[in-house]
Amino acid sequence: MSAVSTPPGTSTSARASASVPESAASVPEGAAGPAPESAAASAPGRRDAEATKAAILKAARYLLARHAHADITLKGVAERAGVSPPLILKYFGTKDALFARVMSFENDATGLLDAPLDDLGRHMVRHVLESQRERGADPILRIVFAPLHGAHGDILRANFRAQVTDRLAERLPGPDADLRAELAVGTLLGLGVMYGIARGPRVRESAIDDLVERYAPTVQAHLTP
Repeated sequence: MSAVSTPPGTSTSARASASVPESAASVPEGAAGPAPESAAASAPGRRDAEATKAAILKAARYLLARHAHADITLKGVAERAGVSPPLILKYFGTKDALFARVMSFENDATGLLDAPLDDLGRHMVRHVLESQRERGADPILRIVFAPLHGAHGDILRANFRAQVTDRLAERLPGPDADLRAELAVGTLLGLGVMYGIARGPRVRESAIDDLVERYAPTVQAHLTP
């Protein structure tokens, strides 16, 4: 898998701090682990930390879809996430390190493509709709805002190609796999735009099962023609 591109100026240590869990201390081999009550006591703290990181990433995604990268401040991200700017620095290191995570599609593509090929169209359509409706975050829609971000938009496009369309193309048998992958993903983006940006009232009020039945065959036709 291609490495995630990162915005200029992101240091190696900043990238590491974005990916290493908050608590990474190892226990020497043969040493006794923490007592059960100690582990239980620390679990709420770990859950709170993960929830905070998720809120920060969601806020950064929201702002990246509405403002140029240069106009987004850590203060603005913190206010939307309901945290303090120093907490963002604690978890992500720098603004560039935070947005390197936001501009990556690696984890999103894993969820989007997690189905057998014969059922992948249905899965992708359902995943996009449930992500928007239930979690308020489309897995791939932020690519449509790449023109807002100058050089950072180029990073967003490069990540999208490597982590979404190229990754999908690798799974497709037959001719024109690269083209078919782009067409399938483009079809999904159209649905995401109608649901999340145009906010089509008929689409938004329809049951997800109904939308999947109607839309998935169009996506699947590109995957297994």
